[in-house]
Amino acid sequence: MAQGLYLSQKMSQSMVLAPQLQQSLALLQAPILELRAQVEAELEQNPVLEELVNAEMDVEEKASKETDEAAEPPGLAEPPTDLTSDSVPEKVSSEPADDFQAEFDKLAQLDQEWRDHYAQSNAPSRTSEEDEERRQFMFDSLVVRQSLQEMMLEQVREAELTPEQMPLAEMIVGNIDERGYLTASIEELAASTGMALEKFVAALKVVQSFQPPGVAARDLGECLKLQLERAGRQETLEYKIVTGHMEALGRRRFPEIARALNQDVVDIQEATDRIGHLEPHPGRAFLPDNQQYIIPEVFVQKVGEDWVVTLNNEQVPHLRISNHYKDLMARSETDPATREYIRDKIRAGKFLIKSLHQRQQTIHNIGTEIVKRQRDFMELGRAHLKPLTMNQVAEVVGVHETTVSRAVSGKYMETPHGVFEMKHFFTSGFTSADGQAVANTSIKDMVAEIIKGEDQFAPLADDAIVKLLVAKGITIARRTVAKYRGELNILPSNLRRVY
Repeated sequence: MAQGLYLSQKMSQSMVLAPQLQQSLALLQAPILELRAQVEAELEQNPVLEELVNAEMDVEEKASKETDEAAEPPGLAEPPTDLTSDSVPEKVSSEPADDFQAEFDKLAQLDQEWRDHYAQSNAPSRTSEEDEERRQFMFDSLVVRQSLQEMMLEQVREAELTPEQMPLAEMIVGNIDERGYLTASIEELAASTGMALEKFVAALKVVQSFQPPGVAARDLGECLKLQLERAGRQETLEYKIVTGHMEALGRRRFPEIARALNQDVVDIQEATDRIGHLEPHPGRAFLPDNQQYIIPEVFVQKVGEDWVVTLNNEQVPHLRISNHYKDLMARSETDPATREYIRDKIRAGKFLIKSLHQRQQTIHNIGTEIVKRQRDFMELGRAHLKPLTMNQVAEVVGVHETTVSRAVSGKYMETPHGVFEMKHFFTSGFTSADGQAVANTSIKDMVAEIIKGEDQFAPLADDAIVKLLVAKGITIARRTVAKYRGELNILPSNLRRVY
């Protein structure tokens, strides 16, 4: 057959998620901070949407419950109850209504009662003034954190350096990374500038005397050495270890270090513990705040004898359709193209609002079922976590298992025993000798507790840990203990032994 390009036709069946369903799934899966970012992006793209202020939320929610059905424009698809990847979306009608004016006559009538309240709530009040004062105080209290480079350059200017040493010290500071280490060698700096190596060495000694202790070190050993020298601990055992036995220390070869220094192994271990209290990254305190902030979406509190589940609705944007565009649609002089544009935007805005409500309701239902099944955990703590699958929760809530997976992804629940990711409550488990279900996280805690209480000179092998668990009524395989031990970052018994 001759090679070449040909056109051909074929028939096939495939499932494609509608854009609205994709949006609903994205809102359901997004953690609360990502959710706000997504909604803010929608606010920028859809001019008919606006976010409610605190004073308007209660009235808006109350009015929306009473008028939701009446205010719903024809052709608007309800968000799916089960937001699953294998759901087949219903076709959303995009045909224009014959009399779109009638739809917005209803909306205008329903909005009339709200406008008076909005006018009053927008007026200055004692609450809004206090809120504004608190917000301004927060902004006034914000300060820009000084970087490590900036602080060290200040110390260079304040140090007693000669005009010749000043640019050398500044160059050294410019080659210090965010951890506080000198990334370029002195030989490289000297070769690049044509300055004498001895002058750079002298400037480096000055920079290494700056704060924080250990800064401008070229490796970990020098960093620890500088900190010990700053503390006047040159005659200590830990100083001898970091100056001559860093490789053996990194491999935790305590007997080797003890023989080299003619010391007892126990003394070497104690000195190693003191070394562990030194700072390996002097610039850590100046690193930017790049940790991920966790905001719980579900709160669990005990009220009387019941556990009550509430949502963090304060962090979820509250939206409404702008009255201005409703009025614009109600005007007879508005041209058809503008009407059609506004109509599409209102339909999209309505769907977004309903999807947000659906998201909150789904997470609340799932959280309620989790608390119901993990009541012992809420009462007694982590050791009483029970095995639970997403399918079990999905059957009760009335959604697909994949919906539960999306709903708990990246979401956190605040409990009396701390803040936990909602996925933490879904875990497999074992059945004890008395028929009780025990979650694998509880068994993992048991393994950690057993190893914590073992004899350091005769640590327990995995087989011995299995026997201790069997004595507690937990039948478990040795390879499972090894797996849990690895997840806990606990070394095997031969590496835990103290000689």
